[in-house]
Amino acid sequence: MDSLWSVIWSTDFAFSILRVTTPILFAALGALISNRAGIINIGLEGIMLVAALTGVVTSAYTHSAWVGLLCAVLSGVMIAGILAFFTLQFKTHIILGGIAINMFASGGTVFFLYLLSGDKGASSSLQSKVLPNVDIPLLKDVPVLGPILSGHNVLTYASIAAVFAVYYMMKRTPLGLRIRSVGENPHAAQSVGVSVVRTQYTALLLSGLLAGLGGAYMSMGYLSLFTRDMTAGRGWIAIAAESMGRSTTVGTTLTSFLFGAANALANALTVLKIPSELIATFPYAATVIGLLVYAIGESRKRKKAAVKPNEG
Repeated sequence: MDSLWSVIWSTDFAFSILRVTTPILFAALGALISNRAGIINIGLEGIMLVAALTGVVTSAYTHSAWVGLLCAVLSGVMIAGILAFFTLQFKTHIILGGIAINMFASGGTVFFLYLLSGDKGASSSLQSKVLPNVDIPLLKDVPVLGPILSGHNVLTYASIAAVFAVYYMMKRTPLGLRIRSVGENPHAAQSVGVSVVRTQYTALLLSGLLAGLGGAYMSMGYLSLFTRDMTAGRGWIAIAAESMGRSTTVGTTLTSFLFGAANALANALTVLKIPSELIATFPYAATVIGLLVYAIGESRKRKKAAVKPNEG
């Protein structure tokens, strides 16, 4: 137990929280934008998986990590666009459409990986590129803070920047106002000239862009290759983080870090003689517990809201 506490109270553990939270935070911000527009993106898991494979393949063939990142993001936008097209144009149920994308991505990425490289489980034969880590001048030499905040992958810093960008967009821009108005009352938004379909299209495409960044990080930052189903439920965890964060940028960010800490703790538990199968369930158990606490809190709020009118 002492060894576990020494691991948890170390700068390496704090560093790993930021590292593990990155893909969850990207996807959760994507879920936030689409959900505020009134159309939740259930396909985040599949979008991340497709982007992860696309980044690895294109970076290997172009010998450029940045081209791989660009293609990964574009693939995320494309998959989100397909979901938007079928959902908004053909009125496909968003849940069914998202599940279809997730199922397609799980098997399709393995199929295309085999076609392109002959590999089935991992892209070990592809000489893919990795996005660089960044050492922040001056900060890297600061005790405690330096080892925690400096030396991360460039996409980790991009995820932090994305938090501020999404907050500003949702609060200060006409697009953010349209997204919020469509999500809160689409009929009222339409009555003042806001195109509900166009706004939801935009929200889903932005959601796909952010999820694409999260997927690219998985295969070009967190790891240096693509492996089958490597997102491992992070898209679903991101949706849970957005729900627990009450569809606010600050709340979503905090809950994303909470789930990231749970994942980092699961990695730290490997120092103990605990079965790896049990350790692997820890992040998902934390997600279920978090959602349970959230549901109880929401239930109590609804009961209080129902009692107040009667009291008056």
